[in-house]
Amino acid sequence: MVSSKTFYQIKTLVTFVRNYCFYMRLYLFFITSFIALHLSAQKEYPQDAFGSPLDIPLVLAGTFGELRSNHFHSGMDIKTQQREGLPVFSIADGTVTRIVVSHWGYGKALYVAHPNGYTSVYAHLKKFGPEIEEYVKKMQYDKQSYEVEMFPDYGELKVNKGSIIAYSGNTGGSAGPHLHFEIRSSVSGKPTNPLLYGYEVRDATDPTLLGLYGYPISEGALINQSAKKIQLNYKRQADGSYLADKVTASGTIGFGLNTFDRLDMAANQNGVYAIKQTVNGRVHSEFDFETFSFAETRYINTLIDYAYYYDHRQRIQKCFREPYNHLSIYKSLYNDGKISIEEGMSYNVELLISDLAGNTTKLVIPIEGKKEEEKIAKEDKATENYLIAEKPNNFDLGAAKVYFPASTFYEDFFINLKKGNDTITIHDNSIAAHRNFTISFDPSKYAMEDRSQMFIAHLDSRMRPSYSKTYKRDGAFTTRTRILGTYTLVKDSVAPQIRPKNFKEKQWLSNYSYLSLTITDDLSGIDSYSATLNGKWILMEYEPKTNTITYNFDDNIANETECELKVTVTDNVGNSNTYTGSFFRK
Repeated sequence: MVSSKTFYQIKTLVTFVRNYCFYMRLYLFFITSFIALHLSAQKEYPQDAFGSPLDIPLVLAGTFGELRSNHFHSGMDIKTQQREGLPVFSIADGTVTRIVVSHWGYGKALYVAHPNGYTSVYAHLKKFGPEIEEYVKKMQYDKQSYEVEMFPDYGELKVNKGSIIAYSGNTGGSAGPHLHFEIRSSVSGKPTNPLLYGYEVRDATDPTLLGLYGYPISEGALINQSAKKIQLNYKRQADGSYLADKVTASGTIGFGLNTFDRLDMAANQNGVYAIKQTVNGRVHSEFDFETFSFAETRYINTLIDYAYYYDHRQRIQKCFREPYNHLSIYKSLYNDGKISIEEGMSYNVELLISDLAGNTTKLVIPIEGKKEEEKIAKEDKATENYLIAEKPNNFDLGAAKVYFPASTFYEDFFINLKKGNDTITIHDNSIAAHRNFTISFDPSKYAMEDRSQMFIAHLDSRMRPSYSKTYKRDGAFTTRTRILGTYTLVKDSVAPQIRPKNFKEKQWLSNYSYLSLTITDDLSGIDSYSATLNGKWILMEYEPKTNTITYNFDDNIANETECELKVTVTDNVGNSNTYTGSFFRK
């Protein structure tokens, strides 16, 4: 008979060997991936390695590198014919390395690592394939949470090329049914443009030019007698190219473009692949969206004219690089894309806008170097406070204190601050914040019973409040945010509402595959929810876009004829409401 001590030693040894084998497999996988990527870097992207993630023609709603709010789009959005539930296929043999289920962002997402050094990503899914779905639901029930993130052991969930791994949906931050699809490096995690891997997407349309803008950059620089940004006119030529009206300029200047691309069979205004700028035949700037890193994606706000975007909701892409722009998308730069104009000299600037299919739009700008009288001066934006971007900055605004860590912003500027007894204003959103800053309110003048229901709110242009995640500690309310604007303290004393959506009290639901309820909150927003059926916790899927929570009867929790449902919902300040009802089911 084996003693307990010997049994423990054997068990420890077995555990060690099993863990050692796992980490060796993982090590060998990453070594193999590194070698595969190193070899692939010396040749073109593999064209025949990957299959299609869908069995329908690929029509895109969004392209790689497309300009989005505070980030570049890291994949391509494939239309799913305005439907959910289309089968999603693994593009190659591989193993699932990550699974995410979230109310926001990618929603339900799946990450599959492939032996050739790439990882494919599938997002906004409705549900996973049977084996993966079972794996996920077990974790959700174990943790009693809809939102989960899992990293299966290498080889635990293997998939084959062409096998169904999920079904398309509209979960997370999706604005409509589609499949968000990515191909990343398994080593660096950097996404690359999926269209580089041989996927066929019909595109016979040249990029569209919406606007051309000139930027006087150096002190005293002028464009058409303007010291501030100016829109320039251009006309379409017989050969399809564009010719700008002749420009007079002096000093150092730059140009910006408002442009988009449209693919066949879709009306979406997608991002362009590349922009190249030459001056008298010499390349001054060239960038494309072959790849980028997630660590740099927020620097999109230095590529575009952020203040113009704030005012007009249109993105001008600068053909010159600002000193605080750390993007790696540039293939060529001379003088950071800026053009030094000398009096009496002539310049021919050519801007070439292209998509990945090779369609191009050309714009030519003739420039005459000429010193002229300034007629349009720069706007004077001086205020009482000047912010040095590279240093930390503290401001006392009466009702609250504001702390900006060093490098919160990209450049120094005059910041507009308004003090108040209850409400403060921190500039406006024409300035992009790269990092979170902290706002701290002193709630001491409010009664203790009121403070428990209060939160920091950001007020929009109509003074409507929205919840900013509020931390209550050491007698202060604080929030960390990147959003400038107006803030105040708001009290929320109303509990969330809960209403049955597809059933009624005491109803027979034998033929129902699911039940759903509507949950809403009038002010601070939903923080958490939970539900039980006959006392057992059940998985309710929350869709914030429709304010709906849903239980699928396939989970087989309701095994009794009479079922009592209990749902509790809590808002962001702790107000809670509970719905209790019953139904029958065979």
